[in-house]
Amino acid sequence: MSAAEKITTLYPRQSDDQQRLAALHRYDALDAPASEDFSFLTELAAKVCDVPYAFITLVDTERAFVKSCTGLALDSLPRSQCYCALAVLGDNATEICDLSKDARTAAMPLTTAAPFMRMYSSVPLTSSEGFAIGTLCVMDSKPGCLSTSQRDMLRKLARQVMALFELRANDRALKASVDELATLATTDELTGLHNRRSLMNRLRFEVARTRRFRTPLSAVMVDLDRFKNINDEFGHQFGDEVLAAIGRLVRENVRVIDVAGRYGGEELCILLPNTPLEGARKFAETLRSRIEAQVHSTGARAVTVTASLGVGSFNHMDIDDADMLLKQADAALYRAKANGRNCVEG
Repeated sequence: MSAAEKITTLYPRQSDDQQRLAALHRYDALDAPASEDFSFLTELAAKVCDVPYAFITLVDTERAFVKSCTGLALDSLPRSQCYCALAVLGDNATEICDLSKDARTAAMPLTTAAPFMRMYSSVPLTSSEGFAIGTLCVMDSKPGCLSTSQRDMLRKLARQVMALFELRANDRALKASVDELATLATTDELTGLHNRRSLMNRLRFEVARTRRFRTPLSAVMVDLDRFKNINDEFGHQFGDEVLAAIGRLVRENVRVIDVAGRYGGEELCILLPNTPLEGARKFAETLRSRIEAQVHSTGARAVTVTASLGVGSFNHMDIDDADMLLKQADAALYRAKANGRNCVEG
């Protein structure tokens, strides 16, 4: 029998191992940092069972990862060299009173080398779907078995381990949901930019900051030229695709500190903190040329869109609040459209 055949015989995989792995990965625990809560549970398991070693182990595709340990520092082992990989197969491997006399474990490194493990007892960590994703186990370098009361306590501790995994998974899911809701509340679904409400909130914040620190603040209003013609000729779905593409273009061309939002319809507004008027004009001209160069395809036709841009800038005198800043940028936008469109004014 070849080595590969021997390993397959001694360490078979369940028919539902892919489902078991999916349950394991749902907890997103393999790369999670060490936790005092899990350390406490392994220490308690070792003390209750009167043995020197205890481990919380998760069994992945090819390796078993030790998430907490007492008595012996381990990080991970090949799945074929880990007692716990056997334990997830079923109850007949959850307690081995003498590892050196069991054909499945006699040749494993932890059995044949220091600390020469002999006793192994574990309780599967069972997911909410009913899959054993790992174990809470205790070990000793002397042969033996746990008492009924010790195994009962080990089961209770294993339930606490799973409760912690479930709690952390639920916390992550809740945070992801909260983050998603926050994104939905502040993001325009079509363009991926800030929605108007979020944009105005950020504008008030930036105005307050520029007043306090006497720093520059500029705003650029962007209006797509004759966009109604696009909708009328090619349909609103294509118009939405154009807006989405321009939204991506804007996101790719602003800095982390900038705030780009959909002001309404086909009109966008970009706030440029720490940017004086001349810098805002240069930004606006670059954005205008890139919008003009962007090609939108509908069927066999290639469509280009132009934009008119107006620039306003805080000067701490006549332009010194949010309304005046937007009015200045909007007036400049009106001039750009009056001057033939596809240009920058401000």
